[in-house]
Amino acid sequence: MDREELRRQSYEAWEAMAAGWEQARERVESSSAPVREWLLRELAPRPGDTVLELAAGPGETGFGAAALVGEEGRVISSDRSPAMVEVGRRRAAELGLRNVEHRVLDAESLDLPDASVDGVICRFGYMLMVDPGRALVETRRVLRRGGRLVFAVWREAARNPWVAVAGRMFVRRGLVPPPEPGAPGMFTMASDERIGELLHAAGFSARRIEDLPVRFVREDIDDYIAASRETGGLFARAWETASEAERADMREELAAAFAPYFVDGRLEVPGVAVGVAAD
Repeated sequence: MDREELRRQSYEAWEAMAAGWEQARERVESSSAPVREWLLRELAPRPGDTVLELAAGPGETGFGAAALVGEEGRVISSDRSPAMVEVGRRRAAELGLRNVEHRVLDAESLDLPDASVDGVICRFGYMLMVDPGRALVETRRVLRRGGRLVFAVWREAARNPWVAVAGRMFVRRGLVPPPEPGAPGMFTMASDERIGELLHAAGFSARRIEDLPVRFVREDIDDYIAASRETGGLFARAWETASEAERADMREELAAAFAPYFVDGRLEVPGVAVGVAAD
């Protein structure tokens, strides 16, 4: 599949998923809190800074920088999906944020001047871009001298059963095709080597790379399934494709696979992200 087709499919998928992500915001932010806190700490924005968030989705990570840059500073909350930008706009209004600008921006071709921002933050975005290398080159272009980039991606599938178990099951059952070589995906930037290659090619130097453990807490298997469907994506598409009998079988398969992760009657599935700070 060529890159333009991948970009089209990605755009349509995120437009369709925006409503579900808005509904799931609290769940997502609860699980991702350690990642968000690390990114903001490593970015260390100063009063008066301009901070750009890429692939912002509901925008919570970038919104965390709004108080740090103060009234004289600015946060540009951006996403390629207009529907996602509107989700972020509504959330910022709820929070009463006045120093946030909402923009539809393609990270691979940023409609921003050279050297126009002091910091860039991207949580779980680069790995899903069709050309993350190109996006990082654009990130480098818009950063001012001395500016800092922080981002997070996921480590390999073996350390992220919260998503990998279901993904393998869907592929094995023929509900989704195997990942295409070179296509964007959850684990395409899982290794330090791949991260280092992309950063170096874009003119960045990694200052810090650190594993960030997270936990996805759900009441039970049914809650896990409902939450996974809510945010759309591969899980929702595969589940909708399956017959009622297949869904029943898959529920039992997931229950067996996740049995070791029940703690005090609740499901706590681990995951590992990696935080990267570069300049």
